[in-house]
Amino acid sequence: MLSHREIKDLKLNLLLKTTKAINNNVSVTEILEVYRDFLQNTLSISKLCLFITSVSNEEEVEWECILQVGIKKNKRIHFEKELLMIKDIETLTTFHHSLSKEFDVVVPVYHKDIPMAYLLMGDVNPHQIGMSPVIQHLPFVQTLTNIIVVAIENKKLYKKSIQQAEINKEIELAKQVQRMLLPQHLPFNQDIKIVADYIPFSLIGGDYYDVVKLNNHEYIFCIADVSGKGISAALLMSNMQAALRSVIGFTHNLKDIVIQINKRIIENANGEKFVSLFIGKINLQIRQLTYINAGHNPPALWIDEHLYLLDKGTTLLGFLDELPYIEASILEYTRSLFLFSYTDGLTDFFDKHNIQLEGITEFVSKYKNKPLLEVKKQMMNWINQVQSDKYSLKDDLAILIISCQ
Repeated sequence: MLSHREIKDLKLNLLLKTTKAINNNVSVTEILEVYRDFLQNTLSISKLCLFITSVSNEEEVEWECILQVGIKKNKRIHFEKELLMIKDIETLTTFHHSLSKEFDVVVPVYHKDIPMAYLLMGDVNPHQIGMSPVIQHLPFVQTLTNIIVVAIENKKLYKKSIQQAEINKEIELAKQVQRMLLPQHLPFNQDIKIVADYIPFSLIGGDYYDVVKLNNHEYIFCIADVSGKGISAALLMSNMQAALRSVIGFTHNLKDIVIQINKRIIENANGEKFVSLFIGKINLQIRQLTYINAGHNPPALWIDEHLYLLDKGTTLLGFLDELPYIEASILEYTRSLFLFSYTDGLTDFFDKHNIQLEGITEFVSKYKNKPLLEVKKQMMNWINQVQSDKYSLKDDLAILIISCQ
């Protein structure tokens, strides 16, 4: 039998060995092996189970047995909620569930008032518990368990932080890719001027705008909003952009374009997401605008100082395999055309301040005769100013403004 001095030295050496292993960043398996060796071979504990918290959320904490010794291989030990009532080292003689049939002593590990782990030990005679040589070492076992559990938790947090950093890096890359998918240079000359801006709700989002030059006097443009936010919306947005560019390659008919885009969305979204789309074609030579509104917020259009809300077209894309109707509208202008289109991030923002659609058109009409960049600047400045007063966007927001003289 080891002397008191030998036991003390053994405990000190074990703490040093454990600390060294942790500092050397060894695996959880190696740390648990040092721990198991002490409990099993030094203290002669032949049956044990160590539970630690596995997954936590706002509703419930889940527990995982990460070390199991002396139990039949095919037998799985399940955590029982009655353990949560145990605050100090005690026997399981009054424990009425299945754990008391396998184990005799429980050693809880708490951080402040939060349970972190439970060590269950078996083959300790409960009738001679006060005389058992194991019992005198239980406070040390509790301290050692605390060190082990904190080390494992720190490893989990470190691994999680590394994974989160990798995710953030991927999201940042996705953000850059998404920005590249949006047109980098918009037409801005004496005949047609186009400006746009985009504020994603998160790092990436599902709003989209595009402008495609067909020839020297014709342009197809669109603005769209994919349902939802984040990566899934961004992926569908990029797919829609590819579809639009592909279809324009063989037809400039807006009806055909909308039909083909709808088919592509159905194929890729499986009915789980939908897209609102406003698409138009401007012919500068004959001064004509053709458009289809597929369930999108109606853009405000001023033709020779007369206001029109462009709401005709068809339903949202991605709901029906075949669109029930598609109406392409044609408007002509003589002197000037000014179009302000946007996604519902803007309407949600205005609604929060009790400003209806008429408020948006009134806001834009104040500046529509100013330089186009000034119109965009005033709108974005107003949004940023309001956000600084603790009002934030609840959705992605995009605007596309077109002026023709």
